[in-house]
Amino acid sequence: MHNDNAQIATDTDSKAVHTLTLYSEDDTQALAQQLAALPLTGSVWLAGDLGAGKTTLTRYWLQALGHKGAVKSPTYTLVEPYRIEQGNGITKPVYHADLYRLQDPEELSFIGFDEYLDEPNVLVIIEWASRADGYLPVPDLFVDITQKANSDDGKEVRQIELRLSKTGQAQGLDLSILNI
Repeated sequence: MHNDNAQIATDTDSKAVHTLTLYSEDDTQALAQQLAALPLTGSVWLAGDLGAGKTTLTRYWLQALGHKGAVKSPTYTLVEPYRIEQGNGITKPVYHADLYRLQDPEELSFIGFDEYLDEPNVLVIIEWASRADGYLPVPDLFVDITQKANSDDGKEVRQIELRLSKTGQAQGLDLSILNI
């Protein structure tokens, strides 16, 4: 069992904690493009209620990384693997996991999930990671998505809070450059 509090950046560090409001799907796509531009490796935990936009953000993120073709939701398969050819000729392994239907975190060991995290240059985007909290190592980046009504026009918006863990900070990432 890990202690999240020891691994999460404090709210006073603007490079490690950043909040954005997304007003449209175009904003979601713009955020995904900016996330794809970060030299991020390791794991990312996406949190939010059903329908909050976790899979939509991931789809745009994979496309921004260079994936061509459909992005399937891994709700039933648990993990969808991608090998994305980068502009520099390097193939980036990306795994999109959805643990919503996970019954027991030990199931992850049966499918070799640990091996995904050990690959060089890997990015593992995990929806519903809380279902395996205590089994999974602390991610490099937390992305919390909250649906809210916009006070101006009543339309639904997404509040996005991004937080780097200590390992994410060690990568030298700067979340303050993200803007919509």
